[in-house]
Amino acid sequence: QVQLVESGGGLVQAGGSLRLSCAASGRVWNIYTLCWFRQAPGKEREFVASITRRGGSTYYADSVKGRFTISRDNAKNTVYLQMISLKPEDTAVYYCLAKGTPIAVWDIWGQGTQVTVSS
Repeated sequence: QVQLVESGGGLVQAGGSLRLSCAASGRVWNIYTLCWFRQAPGKEREFVASITRRGGSTYYADSVKGRFTISRDNAKNTVYLQMISLKPEDTAVYYCLAKGTPIAVWDIWGQGTQVTVSS
């Protein structure tokens, strides 16, 4: 089906920036939406941002709106999450999610990449 590999995480100071990448392989033409989620220790996994593969329509959680930008390069089968003005509360494992269409519902997750923001 689809495989996802995240990269780009690391340790940054508050106010810094990171760009995460999610490289997709396999049957990428079956992907309807690509999303970023994050999960901090002891907390539920939460939605961060999404983008549709074909149209590029984006949607953001209120907590990251204005600071994070999701984008895609379909020629490279890659989705990005540009993060600026990072805060300690952004610390989490960030996961990429590929979602199927409304008539063929499925989810495939990447392995995650750690983002740590120090104060």
